[in-house]
This record gives sequence, C-alpha cells and structure tokens, in this order.
Amino acid sequence: MKYHAEIENINCRLDTFITEMSENISRSKIQTLIKNGNVLVNGKLQKSSYKINEGDIIDVLSDDLSSISIEPQKIDLNIVYEDDNMLVVNKPSGMLTHPTMNERDNTLVNALLYKYGNNLSDINGEFRRGILHRLDRNTSGLLMIAKNNKSHEFLANQIKTKTALRSYLAITRGVIKSDDGIIDLPIARNTKNPEKMSVVENGKPSITEYHVIERFQNYTYVELTLKTGRTHQIRVHLSYTGTPVFNDTLYGMKKLEKIKTQEQVLQAYKLRFTKPFTNEIIQLEIEPDEKISRVLKYLRGVK
Repeated sequence: MKYHAEIENINCRLDTFITEMSENISRSKIQTLIKNGNVLVNGKLQKSSYKINEGDIIDVLSDDLSSISIEPQKIDLNIVYEDDNMLVVNKPSGMLTHPTMNERDNTLVNALLYKYGNNLSDINGEFRRGILHRLDRNTSGLLMIAKNNKSHEFLANQIKTKTALRSYLAITRGVIKSDDGIIDLPIARNTKNPEKMSVVENGKPSITEYHVIERFQNYTYVELTLKTGRTHQIRVHLSYTGTPVFNDTLYGMKKLEKIKTQEQVLQAYKLRFTKPFTNEIIQLEIEPDEKISRVLKYLRGVK
C-alpha cells in the first residue's frame, strides 16, 4: 500500500501516520512491519519514530497488506456534480468512505471502482482510489472525488490552503449559547482508546467555526465550517465544549435519545471549491438528510 503525506501530517511519527491512514491495524503491528523492513519512506528504511514531512511517499510492502485487491461493486451513487476531472457524491450514512483491513466491501470506493474503473486518482493508494477527504461511516454528505492524479493534487491543494469550503449541519445535545463562534482546540489520538481522538495540549491545531441556526430546550441545530480537517474534528470539538452531537455514542452520548438514529446526526451539506484547471467557483448545497429532518420534526413538535 502507498500513502502520500500532506501538510497536516508534518511531524507525525511514522508508525502513528500509518496507523491512522490504514485504520483497524494496531500500532504494534505497524511497528513490527517497520522493524522488519516492510515500510519504506521515499524508498528508504526509517524507524518508527521518523517524523513525517510533507510530500513523503510511504510504501507498506508487507504481503498481507499490499497484495489485497479491492473489488468493484455495483452500488448506486448519488452524484451531485461531475466533470471530466472530478465528481462530488452524496455519501449515505452507514457507508464507509473506503475499505479497511477488516471491511473491504460495500464502501464508496467499491462503488467508484465499478463505475469508473482505473479512471480514479491513485495518489493515496488502492484502498483510497479517488478519495481526497473522507467522512465517518455514519456521517452523510458531500465528498469530492478525483478522476486523475493531476486533479487530485489541484483539489488537495485547495483543502490544504483552506480555499475549499466544507460546511456541516449537526444537532447537538445541549444549548450552544453564542450565535456564532470559533472552537480552536488542538486534537490528537486518544492514548487510552485508539478509536477516538481527543483535545490534547500538544495536538494538531484544529479550528471549527459555528453558526447557530435554531435552539430548543436542550438541543441546538447548528452549521459548522471546517478550517482544518482533523479526524472526528467536529465531533471532538462539540463533545469537549459540552454539546455532543445527537446520538454520537463515541463522543458523549452514553444513552441514545428518544429519537433513535444511526449514530451521530451530522451531515456534510455544503461544498465550495474551484473547478480543476479553471477559475470557476463551484458551490454545492444539499437538503438536510433523513436523520436531521426526523430529529428536527420531533424537536419542533416538543418545543
């Protein structure tokens, strides 16, 4: 498997970087692979403690990782925008963005491979063909997909330089008091639970802007815009500030609400970016998904 390090990966340890990118492979397993010479950074062996630089190419050579093929699957795609170089899909809640070592079927990448074959970027390796950024399994919404490596780099640069706008809708438990604000709290992987991220003093800079749309007795309907793109950023920030995302059991919702949903009520609903190799601005916005609509209907009825 091949991974391409971006600016947000700078100074991350090699073993931590591969663990985060590959998912569902333990850090100790990754460290063993590195120790046994099965990982190359820019064609050279490095230690687990090697600090990642922007642009590093990391190759995982172990047979049990690199020889796995991802099968195309005929799965309907909700395509919101498409041109010769890219597309934007509306990923449903419940679907993984890309395969992992434990789950290699019914992901967005499986569906993309069926429709587009090799006409997808491969900068981030076979498991992430076409994928520029991802959404958690139970977060629905808009995702940019690159059809070739040049458009991948063009779009990835917009994410890196924060010229691409990504906005979300969420319902939180608890009332957010300020109408508008910024959550600026560093995030790193939780040392006790590798599935989670946490606010950590020496974590990576992480910034989320928010705008309250509607308040209820103990809930808030809010728009959130990413200024950085850390794993689980919105979920971590809202949980830390005392208003976790509705039904997010990983980050604060130990008991599900009266309205049961497929985990967190969170949707990537708006994208703004520059069309590859032009100056044309593309802005896309979709309607609130089924989870948000159902919870809002309930809350508005019990105000």
